[in-house]
Amino acid sequence: MNNKILFVDLDATLLCDDKSVSKRNREAIRQMLAEGHYIALATGRPVESGRIVARELGLTLPGCYMVAFNGAVLYDCSADRVLLKRSIPIDVVQELFERAKKAGIYVQTYTNTDIITMKHTRELDYYREKSKLSYKLSDNVLDLLEEEPQKVLMIALEHGERLIKFRKENLRWEQGKCNSFFSCTEYLEYCPLDTSKGTGVEYLTQILNMPIDATVAVGDEQNDIAMLKAAHIGVAMKNGIQELKDIADYVTENDNNHDAIAEVIEKFIL
Repeated sequence: MNNKILFVDLDATLLCDDKSVSKRNREAIRQMLAEGHYIALATGRPVESGRIVARELGLTLPGCYMVAFNGAVLYDCSADRVLLKRSIPIDVVQELFERAKKAGIYVQTYTNTDIITMKHTRELDYYREKSKLSYKLSDNVLDLLEEEPQKVLMIALEHGERLIKFRKENLRWEQGKCNSFFSCTEYLEYCPLDTSKGTGVEYLTQILNMPIDATVAVGDEQNDIAMLKAAHIGVAMKNGIQELKDIADYVTENDNNHDAIAEVIEKFIL
């Protein structure tokens, strides 16, 4: 049997809108693992937040992996071990915080276990409700960082045009320093240079000594585009953005609330 590996986004893809995972999706995942296939949760979330989902789904068996921080970290869920880590230079992180503050945009970064930001805001509460992460506050976030972080995230809950304007105005500055993209209309993400979910696909298959033609990737948002392009079969969710559907090999008939991942597994993995 030729083993395959499924790279699957979490929010609005594997997860329903209420952040649950349907019974049929769970059963399909269990079946593919039982038959010797692999799964990699591919998310913009930190490792700690992704681990919560992995443990809840029982994805701590051999063959279970995670592409976290939009490709900046590759993680073996079974061995509880980081396989690869890339980071943003401290001076770039500091500059992003200063530029976001000047633009009036909420901004945060991360340690291995905590959200790091300057003050408690509605945006922080919104993110924590989804991620289940703890947080630390400081006027100088660099005081709370023990090492270079994997991501800087800017959030705008009501004024998404501020994020669009910010990214456009800083595109020239970010060249050679970091990589930016939207993971949803509320989130503007800054990740390490030359890092994406697509590089996560490439590096994890190399580590596992698997061919690219054994890969299937499914997602719904802009930060999934590189992943779908990198995989042998790229699948866009029915509820995904049109830009992703335009480059996908297949668009699901069902959405994230109606067993779309089971549809993908049955069609392309089993």
